[in-house]
Amino acid sequence: MGKGPGLFSDIGKKAKDLLTKDYSSDQKFSVSTYSDAGVALTSTAVKKGGLSTGDVATQFKYKNTVVDVKVDTDSNISTTITFTEVLPSTKTIASFKVPDYNSGKLEVQYFHDHGTFTTAIGLNQSPGIDVSAAIGTPSIAFGAEAGYDTTSGNFAKYTAGISVTKPDSSAAIILGDKGDTIRASYVHHLDQFKKSATVGEITRRFSTNENTFTVGGSYAVDHLTVVKAKLNNHGRLGALLQHEVIPKSILTISGEVDTKALDKNPRFGLAIALKP
Repeated sequence: MGKGPGLFSDIGKKAKDLLTKDYSSDQKFSVSTYSDAGVALTSTAVKKGGLSTGDVATQFKYKNTVVDVKVDTDSNISTTITFTEVLPSTKTIASFKVPDYNSGKLEVQYFHDHGTFTTAIGLNQSPGIDVSAAIGTPSIAFGAEAGYDTTSGNFAKYTAGISVTKPDSSAAIILGDKGDTIRASYVHHLDQFKKSATVGEITRRFSTNENTFTVGGSYAVDHLTVVKAKLNNHGRLGALLQHEVIPKSILTISGEVDTKALDKNPRFGLAIALKP
């Protein structure tokens, strides 16, 4: 692929991952196994409140093709097939779910040294069409995306953004929700290996005059342990601890509490991922 600005979805992704990835208030257990033939098998069980769910996922890699199949406890079968370099500098992704036959989707990504382009279309009688593009360099990128609903004949979404990336920091501004919200974020890495970082994000919703400001960060205690935390101006506090118990086996403990609630009842989650 090219060395261009990346996909439009990459704009602001670093801040989003720091503030949302791996945070959970549910109990989750996951076990993954890998073979030398390129096959991966993952079993996951999740308990949320009094409801328990689970799924089994398989991934198979062969040359430029990756096939992902997931079967859950509701008898849904989700399949994603990714083809790389079918055409030069492209990636093609086909996905569908059974028995929801209207969930089929075909996406094509094109990468260039100065820009990227993505188009996705639903595989049904009234397909939705999503288009996104980004231009620039790995250091600065401008992009936009739009979604068109062929049933109503209206745009379901349109978003624009800009990102500036340096070796030790990244900043992004995204105008979304059809111009109703604007989100600005900044990430600063504290070490050369980018294992520790601080992040700040502010979101303004014009229709309700609501502002949400969130700060957070991650800190690598050592090469096996990472601590993350976040807090917003509405009093939502989240924290998690990740520790590599044995090689490629990660234990995650996370929790969330509303510091402004009268009862202040915290919610805690436990996630164990075993990847031998």
